[in-house]
Amino acid sequence: MTAPIVSLARSICSLQGRLLAGLAMTWLMIVGIVLMLAWQFGEELVDDVNLTHLRYESQLIADGLSEQVEQRLRALERLEQGLRGVEENQLHVRLESSQALLEWFEGLMLTDADGRVLADWPIVPGRAGIETAETEYFRRLRHSPWPYVSRPFIGRASGDSLVLMLVPRFDDQGSFAGMVGGMINLTSGGLFRLLEDIRLGGGGHVSVFTATGEPLFHLRRRSSRSDDEAFGDSGTLELVLSGWQGEAASVVDGEPALVSYRQIWPADWIVKVAIPQAQAQAPLGDFLSRLWWAWLVLAILLLITMRWLVRRLLRPLHRLERQIAQVGAGERRYLELSTSMQELRQVASSFNHLEHERLAALEHLRDRQAFLDAVLGSTPIGMFVADLEGRLNYLNPALLELLGLDAWNSTREWWQRIHPADQEGARDMWRHTLATGNDFVRQMRFLRGDGITLWVEVHASQVLGNEQPLGFVGMVKDITARRQQEALQRWEAEHDPLTGLLNRRGFERRLEEALAEYSKTGTPAVLILFDLDHFKPINDEGGHALGDEMLRRVAQVVAWEVRRSDHVARQGGDEFAVLLPSCTLKQAGEIAESLRRAVSEVTVTHEGKTYSITLSMGVTALQEDDESVETVLARADEASYKAKANGRNTVVITTLDDDLIDSLW
Repeated sequence: MTAPIVSLARSICSLQGRLLAGLAMTWLMIVGIVLMLAWQFGEELVDDVNLTHLRYESQLIADGLSEQVEQRLRALERLEQGLRGVEENQLHVRLESSQALLEWFEGLMLTDADGRVLADWPIVPGRAGIETAETEYFRRLRHSPWPYVSRPFIGRASGDSLVLMLVPRFDDQGSFAGMVGGMINLTSGGLFRLLEDIRLGGGGHVSVFTATGEPLFHLRRRSSRSDDEAFGDSGTLELVLSGWQGEAASVVDGEPALVSYRQIWPADWIVKVAIPQAQAQAPLGDFLSRLWWAWLVLAILLLITMRWLVRRLLRPLHRLERQIAQVGAGERRYLELSTSMQELRQVASSFNHLEHERLAALEHLRDRQAFLDAVLGSTPIGMFVADLEGRLNYLNPALLELLGLDAWNSTREWWQRIHPADQEGARDMWRHTLATGNDFVRQMRFLRGDGITLWVEVHASQVLGNEQPLGFVGMVKDITARRQQEALQRWEAEHDPLTGLLNRRGFERRLEEALAEYSKTGTPAVLILFDLDHFKPINDEGGHALGDEMLRRVAQVVAWEVRRSDHVARQGGDEFAVLLPSCTLKQAGEIAESLRRAVSEVTVTHEGKTYSITLSMGVTALQEDDESVETVLARADEASYKAKANGRNTVVITTLDDDLIDSLW
């Protein structure tokens, strides 16, 4: 079958040689890719040029503002030096004589060392005497000898946004004596007047902010936008506010923009110069749009030519396509193509050969499927088939009968009928099998529609074909009888056949568990051992049958008197044991006494004579130094012997220090 496929591939490759005109389309694609790359490269180049320009503009603005701030701070320092040694009543006169500073400041003020305003100019009623000790700028100057520019605030008189440029005052000994400040009006002052005339195209703008993100100047007035919108993205804002300066591509007002940031160190301000990215790239877009139009016209002409040429070349292929569709629809058996193209005749011949082999293989597959269905349908073992997704697509009659499923709804009901306690584990293991290909082996309970619960064992394996997974095949066995037999054997291994109580083996296993729980969590538990007083005469005079009847009655009474969580055992002969989990020694003593009284009322009768018994009981609690169940049993056994020695019908309890204390009733 490989040779025809190779022949078909060679024919198609030869046919492709006649379609070299298709390279024109490839050329068009290459031209388009080149234009796209040119656009991307042009964008990067334009962005670099504009960022360089923004860097220059922002640096000029930052240098200019830094110089203005430094000039004003130096003027305030000179004023502070001139105020040293001046009497407090003359401070107002000195401020008035500094009228020239009002060219830079809207007003002047000075305070004492406690932050109280001593004088101002021009005089604003109510300003003198104001306490500024709690303001951020006073606290800053009080602990720093350097000039400081305050955060913006709203002026009392003007209602405009103001900032204070401040320098500290010192006395003759160099100690802090207050501060001298000049107020600058951000709305109508001249500090940012030059910035209002700067234009960066239709959408560019300049903004000034404090290092805490508060706007000082933006488009002739304070910005009404949030800090994050004014700066761009929050990542850039974080960097700028921490002292970074530079250029970045960011987002301003929800649009991509190119932004340059510079720090104005004397005032701790930030300058931002931004232009929209669309504005920067507009000239490049105009140029490339003309190229796109030229390319589009050329592409349309080439497409028209290619369409005509390809349709002419592919006309025989269209006839071949129609005949192949007819073969697929069953309207014809083989291809009958009349054409002068040798390659197409080779394609038709190869296709006919492949179609013949396909039909033969399909017939063989039907035979194998019928054989497989007959085998699976007649086998008495329950079997199923699943695909690689885990969907069951076949269950044989034996499995349907075993599980009581309907043939139409079997795959849907399969998982729903699994016992709820086994469903999650079965599904997890089935998913693991689907993911890894490992065998699925699990025992689970299955709920039949007639109310019967089955124990089944499911074993599914992956089926491979040509080393590729095809699906899963599984077998299902009814193991209900085996599970019941195993359960019965486990019960018989740990229970006394005469009384139905635990035997020595079962009791010691539960005592080991209680001892382990005590060592781990400190949960208390108490052991009671006792044997029957005066039991030998019953066996001797009435026989073993009477003795067995007495043992059964004693077992019933003891099992009735203790709690549901307690464990009762017949150790052998007339020896019994009771394990009381989560029980204190005091509670155990009360339980032992109730057992002693209840058992003393049990009687059996033989030949007119009534027999009764009493109990000699030893009680002990688990202790920290108990290393094995033998230690606990020996201590309880010793207590029961003590009870017999004390005259029988007695309960003896051991204390924690292992001393025996008789409790006689």
